[in-house]
Amino acid sequence: MTEKLERLAAAGIQVLPAPGAGNHFFLERDGFVALVRGTTEGFGQPGAAGLITQKGLAVLVWRGDAPFFVARGFELPAAAAQVEELRQFDADVRAALA
Repeated sequence: MTEKLERLAAAGIQVLPAPGAGNHFFLERDGFVALVRGTTEGFGQPGAAGLITQKGLAVLVWRGDAPFFVARGFELPAAAAQVEELRQFDADVRAALA
């Protein structure tokens, strides 16, 4: 568990509580988040990463060649740089928790 926390911190990823989500946590960096379940060993596998918004987690959705962050009642076109940042965040989370 300590090694995973150290790898998350080294990647600039914060562990935040997920109120109302039981034993789950948000892993966050630069406005991107992934939901992960707490286990007796520390962390389970992360869910899909997305952008945190006032409407909650907005996941990346492709419509043809155009990327959008989408949540219930929310839609935002995603810039190419945001898509790359999200992919890097997801890769960093998965590597830290491996």
